[in-house]
Amino acid sequence: MGDNGSPIPGGAAVAVEDLRVRYRAAADPAVDAMTFTVDAGEVFGFLGPSGAGKSTVQRVLTRLLRGFDGEVHVLGRALEAWGDDYFEHVGVGFELPAAFGRLTARENLSAFASLYRGAVADPAELLHRVGLAEFADRRAATFSKGMRMRLNLARALVNRPRLLFLDEPTSGQDPVHAAMLREVIRAEADRGATVFLTTHDMHTADRLCDRLAFVAAGRIAAIDTPHGFKLRHGRPGVVAEYRLGGRRHQRAFDLADLAADGELARLVSAGSVETLHTREATLDEVFAAVTEVRL
Repeated sequence: MGDNGSPIPGGAAVAVEDLRVRYRAAADPAVDAMTFTVDAGEVFGFLGPSGAGKSTVQRVLTRLLRGFDGEVHVLGRALEAWGDDYFEHVGVGFELPAAFGRLTARENLSAFASLYRGAVADPAELLHRVGLAEFADRRAATFSKGMRMRLNLARALVNRPRLLFLDEPTSGQDPVHAAMLREVIRAEADRGATVFLTTHDMHTADRLCDRLAFVAAGRIAAIDTPHGFKLRHGRPGVVAEYRLGGRRHQRAFDLADLAADGELARLVSAGSVETLHTREATLDEVFAAVTEVRL
């Protein structure tokens, strides 16, 4: 097992088998026989509707919930075999920002860094990475939600974690800052860290995740790559936008019909086509289709 910040060898960073969790007085289990693995260096999206069991699984993996049945191995060791040293290797950034309002951004990161025994990241460097360098000496209480979320991510990275749990990391961000945070998270995976991501932002899931698990009613409904899901739930073909008689039209052409139907070729030859792009299912459509089946 390497030190904090060192490259992580290949293999499963998280292995969950037949995980079951039932809360007291609940008629149905919150998590019902879940089995999945997350590879080292992978950005793994854990998606599903509210109440599907995502938060419960997160609570198990972050050791906030100790009562469960099944087997859970994290970073090469049974979860229950870890002591407090587990948190030396784990970073957590959930949707509700956690910071000391009276402290500056720099002071917040320094305070959290002091909790770890191992090597920690430079607060100034972290603030630069999340676009907060110019606000390093401003109190966190004055930050907007988007700024607090960026500080939240910086705090999750302060101990150079081997395993990073993130919940809605791009919440409250404009498109530029959302793209920047996706780059930061991808860079963590590229250095060898494993990222366990929950989000309702399908654009972030599509752009960032190597694989996705859709969860519904306490079970895994399906696991695949974003591309695999879109191919599986879409209809191969292209969509053309074109002008005829001064009016704009849109038409979908099935891939199987393109050879037999010469209409698209005629539109292209006539110079009428303005845009042409492939047709595939969006992750929003996949989300609705996959989770509806389980619900």
